[in-house]
Amino acid sequence: MQELNPPPGAWQPDILGEGFEQLTLDLPDGAPATLVRYSPPDAPPGGEHAAAGDVLYVHGWSDYFFQTELARYWAQAGMRFFALDLHNYGRSLRPGQSPGFTTDLTEYDADIAAALAAMGRPVPAAAGQPSGPATPARPLILLGHSTGGLTLSLWASRHPGAASALVLNSPWLEFQATELGRRIISPLIGREAQRRPLAQLPSVDAGNYARAVFSAFGGEWTYNLMWRPLRGFPGTVAFLNAVFRAQAVVAQGLRLDLPVLVLLSDKSYLQPRWSADAEKADVALDVDVVARRALSLGTCVTVARVPDALHDVFLSAKPVRRRAYAVVDQWARGYLPAAPEVSPKLRAGSQPISS
Repeated sequence: MQELNPPPGAWQPDILGEGFEQLTLDLPDGAPATLVRYSPPDAPPGGEHAAAGDVLYVHGWSDYFFQTELARYWAQAGMRFFALDLHNYGRSLRPGQSPGFTTDLTEYDADIAAALAAMGRPVPAAAGQPSGPATPARPLILLGHSTGGLTLSLWASRHPGAASALVLNSPWLEFQATELGRRIISPLIGREAQRRPLAQLPSVDAGNYARAVFSAFGGEWTYNLMWRPLRGFPGTVAFLNAVFRAQAVVAQGLRLDLPVLVLLSDKSYLQPRWSADAEKADVALDVDVVARRALSLGTCVTVARVPDALHDVFLSAKPVRRRAYAVVDQWARGYLPAAPEVSPKLRAGSQPISS
């Protein structure tokens, strides 16, 4: 693992191949984060090129960035694309660290601030701090998957005006057992998080998601199993407590004043046993519960249900992905500031990633 982590301070070739580079970001608390950027082959050296806006992607739990097709889509749409492997995840994971460990999702504010600075963008002031002079910048689109979508939703709420739009790919906005279930369990989880933050939760991942996605089982995608295990990393009570607290804030209403697109499957499959239904459903979230909770985000929220989509909509079967990208195209034409020339069809096919 260690040899895959380059030294900080300079952009290095990334494991995803041509056009992808990574930068190690030093953070105040010591655990680094990693920023990945994609520059099309015809882009000027250094990743700088005329663009209609910037996209910053944040992954979900037990995950990291490897979705090359997604990067190429946004680049074809005229955007600069960046992805952030948060501290304790993926490229940022170091020996001895607890994968994904956090006690509060606001801990990722430092990761996001460092990423924005490396992108050459203004860094919003921390809560309670005076804002510095505004620097003109291209629009910023935040793109988050699952827990990353929850994290970015609250970040946008705490930093009004910093982002121009929010795209959420199956965001974990509410507990699968509904708000009532979360409110019943949350006090117990909170007490346990104070006593034993690293205590592991019982595994609820039967491996159905990996079986639907990973190439060794007939899926279309290959990824680093050290960074995205087949059954996920063991969850901790501290992490679940952080998620529950964040979900409680969303339930109160975030009042976001920017356009939000929420992409979800049209159905869930939450059974512990394998079925072919898992290849055409979200096996991690109750998508109906999330769809209802999405209305708590703000005043301009578009909820798009993509038939037969997986939990990561952009890892679904190719026809499903095409429908999802078409939805993003249509939404972008109506809502994105200085809307880019969106790609009428996706030229990049599914591409296994060497890792």
